[in-house]
Amino acid sequence: MLIEQTLASLHALKLPGMAAALDEQRAIPDLVALSFEERLALLLEREHAVRHDRRLTRLLQLARLRYAACIEDVNFRAKRGLDRHRVLQLAGGEWIRQHQTLLIVGPTGTGKSWLACALGQSACRQGHSVRYVRLPRLLSEELVHARADGSYGKVMQTLAKTDLLILDDWGLAPLGDRERRDLLELIEDRAGRRATLITSQLPIEHWHDMIGDATFGDAILDRLVHHAHRLTLTGGSLRRLASTDTTPEPTA
Repeated sequence: MLIEQTLASLHALKLPGMAAALDEQRAIPDLVALSFEERLALLLEREHAVRHDRRLTRLLQLARLRYAACIEDVNFRAKRGLDRHRVLQLAGGEWIRQHQTLLIVGPTGTGKSWLACALGQSACRQGHSVRYVRLPRLLSEELVHARADGSYGKVMQTLAKTDLLILDDWGLAPLGDRERRDLLELIEDRAGRRATLITSQLPIEHWHDMIGDATFGDAILDRLVHHAHRLTLTGGSLRRLASTDTTPEPTA
């Protein structure tokens, strides 16, 4: 009777991991030989694991990553200028904790978006909040709708506070005046305060022309490009490689 009350109390205190572990201990006679401190340590370890898994699930849901990618599955065999040591160093997340910028540039099909999502998943595993967005859709649709329904300030504040913001498909088309202003506000809110990851098919030296206004171009790129980490991917499309390979691999 006492054990049932204890289990009920653990659930009431929102300690489901400890409750499950305690219930399991009842079915393992060998655990009786353990000391109170050792059994308590097992209960706490389970609760910690449950909370970590629950938080990770929530962070991944909020991140809305385009691909279910992870660093362990990155294809380093394809010849595209991707250095294993460099990628694993970035996966460690120090650049995120230092509120820095990572630019991933390369031709279509070389795995920029997949790699960005793998780094985003790694950041979630480290407890960082992450948000993936396609920049063209954000500027031409999401922020336009946010203005219309009055949620623009809330959306911008959410993006500003996210630990790692992934802006995919930078530079697919020239920007209009409203889009330039929104982009500057977004970058200004994050520069030096949060980490930003950008992927682009467009070489960095052409970004100024894409922005389409010298003043805005200088202001945006000054906050993004200087001192940024860079990964430049080369080679052909991994999508074509995967279609002819008999052993499927992630197109990262």
